[in-house]
Amino acid sequence: MNKRKIPPHGSRHGHRQPGRETVPAGDSPRPTASAEAGWLFGLHAVGAALANPARRCHRLLATRQGEEGLGDVPAGHRLKTQIVDKREIDRLLPAGAVHQGVALLADPPPEPDIEDILAGAGDRATLVILDQATDPRNIGAVLRAAAAFDAAAVIMPERHAPATTGVLAKAASGALETVPLVRITNLARAIERIKEAGFWCVGLDGDGTMALSEADLSGRLALVLGAEGAGLRRLTREHCDLVVRIPISARIESLNLATAAAIALYEVARRTP
Repeated sequence: MNKRKIPPHGSRHGHRQPGRETVPAGDSPRPTASAEAGWLFGLHAVGAALANPARRCHRLLATRQGEEGLGDVPAGHRLKTQIVDKREIDRLLPAGAVHQGVALLADPPPEPDIEDILAGAGDRATLVILDQATDPRNIGAVLRAAAAFDAAAVIMPERHAPATTGVLAKAASGALETVPLVRITNLARAIERIKEAGFWCVGLDGDGTMALSEADLSGRLALVLGAEGAGLRRLTREHCDLVVRIPISARIESLNLATAAAIALYEVARRTP
């Protein structure tokens, strides 16, 4: 399997990169950030956001080592890298954030409408639908799995959904920029609309009627997953065409959301011609 490319590494110390300007923290022009803007951190998350032309970015902070690891800033953003001490980045981010020496203040990525996703989906498109998922690390990891196996989108309810900044983007490792994350107001209605568009909706739950490996996973498919522990809500389960399980050892009660999503997406991908 080909690995997804990440932003190119920068030059060694002492070599200024063409078209890139680095300045002290106080000298860079700072575009006005919207009220929804938030800090992204980590080389993959920041690099992917900078490479996304749909992102509106405002400030880029980096240590010398972080600047080297990040590589070139796309010219379209016209951002100057503000070289700062690691402690300055630490102060801006949640305690314990593994930022690798880079932080980017940016608006959230644009979120498409579900109708746009359905209209652009191919005959073998796969969607991931999340029911009651609230942990940003889990959701970010689901996005990463969705990118790895070419899912068309991840869909989740607006209610209690975490913001698409910081921790979520770091866990997604760049996938937040490549996999549409669609928020909807009513999950049951959204599932029915998805079914009307020709998708077979398969729920995953520990007491599913058959094993995932036995299910028909061909054609347009929507995988519906519940939060770890709670599983699928009754109404969500009733709207699925089929509910399947991933057989696991009795030594553990359940898989977490991101792991279950990765297994299911792999099972779909290996059956796709």
